[in-house]
Amino acid sequence: MKMWINGKFEDSCSSEFFEVLNPATGEIVDTVPRGGREDVEAAVDAAAGAAGAWAATSPRNRAEVLHRAGGLVREWLDELAVLLTSEQGKPLAEAKNELLGFSGILEYYCGLASTLKGDFIQVPGNGYSFTLKNPLGVCAAIIPWNMPALIMGWKVGPALISGNTLVLKPASSTPLINLSLAALFGDAGLPPGVLNVVPGPGPVVGEAIAKHPGIKRLSFTGDTGTGKRVASLSASSLKRLTLELGGSDPMIVCEDADLEAAVDGALRGRFYNCGQTCTAVKRLYLQEKIADEFTAKLQKRVEGLRIGNGLSEGVDLGPLNSGKQRACVLNLLEEVRAKEEGTVLTGGRVPEGVEYAAGNFFEPTLITDVVPDSRLLREEVFGPLLPILRVRDLEEAIGEANRTKYGLGASVWTKDIDRIRAACEGLEAGTVWVNQHLKVAPELPFGGMKESGFGRENGGDALSEYLESKTVMVKT
Repeated sequence: MKMWINGKFEDSCSSEFFEVLNPATGEIVDTVPRGGREDVEAAVDAAAGAAGAWAATSPRNRAEVLHRAGGLVREWLDELAVLLTSEQGKPLAEAKNELLGFSGILEYYCGLASTLKGDFIQVPGNGYSFTLKNPLGVCAAIIPWNMPALIMGWKVGPALISGNTLVLKPASSTPLINLSLAALFGDAGLPPGVLNVVPGPGPVVGEAIAKHPGIKRLSFTGDTGTGKRVASLSASSLKRLTLELGGSDPMIVCEDADLEAAVDGALRGRFYNCGQTCTAVKRLYLQEKIADEFTAKLQKRVEGLRIGNGLSEGVDLGPLNSGKQRACVLNLLEEVRAKEEGTVLTGGRVPEGVEYAAGNFFEPTLITDVVPDSRLLREEVFGPLLPILRVRDLEEAIGEANRTKYGLGASVWTKDIDRIRAACEGLEAGTVWVNQHLKVAPELPFGGMKESGFGRENGGDALSEYLESKTVMVKT
């Protein structure tokens, strides 16, 4: 597959390629051009050339294109899901759910097309005044490999409906779904140059995007360290930035919670996508009165998860996306064992068997007796490891939950309105869920506090990030 520039597939200027591997089998799924700085220049030029006409297109007509694109995704859902699973590893059911989420995001922003308007403001003695909401022009997005379709939707939906053009850099391990979705936009009638996709190494393509003076806004989703680098590089051109960065989301279960629902929430919240989700449950705090019962129930459910190739029927947990990612998980767990920072209750191994030999599989793992300063609690763990900790009460749980540099999401499980209020006010997180976790709706703003980033994806908040407000004062 080739890169998508100016409405067609193109080779890289470098004529170099890299392989996209199936994380379950190690087999080559496809090859993709290794983009470089010259390709970024070509993509920005294409986006700049298309910007005027797309901005002049009525919001209703833009919405028609996005709606057709969302419909094509639904039409090709089965084929796209196989492609996504083949390069990312997640089970087919999760891949389909993600792609439907992509369509839902486009459809949501189609519904906001009619809201793109300024305000009339009366200023006594100065005639009349109003504001105009204009698109910024050429924008850019850098997206990760864990949810490549969904997060592409977070960027493309508000950028295009508000009249901007976009240059998108996909993750190197999952570019195929993004290139395929871009082509469907072309089939839906999106003019050439409005959406361009340039795969390639982050230190080359990503940095060229961050530094490019012709790009007015950049939305980045990824780890905190890379986000800081992006912010530094973008400063030279004073780009508008949204940084959706790492997380170490706590889940707090109080003694009055619905335990069955909470156990199900912990299971799905931690092990969905093999634990490779920024808002996954990464720390589980249990009130002492229910800790033993909850842990036993969760262990039983975890040990019943079926590990395997995401393309196989009935699989609950696919492989990690890369050998590098599995090595990170293994190294951290080995450190926990060596320093006696916790006790592995279940899992903690690479599964045995010929069907697992070539893939990046790892058993879902529960860890108890975790010491407070373990990296397991202080860093973002992108994999199927879940530390379980006991707390006396909600106050202690909130204090421990906030003892991290991250502030992306958090959840509390209780039926008590006073506990709900205390948690919602006290937890340092961009999203606080009550009796649920991991839910992200296109209608609601999403983003983090502290080193989990700034700015918001989704909802009307995201739309405003892609518009420039101009004040007009008229005196007659």
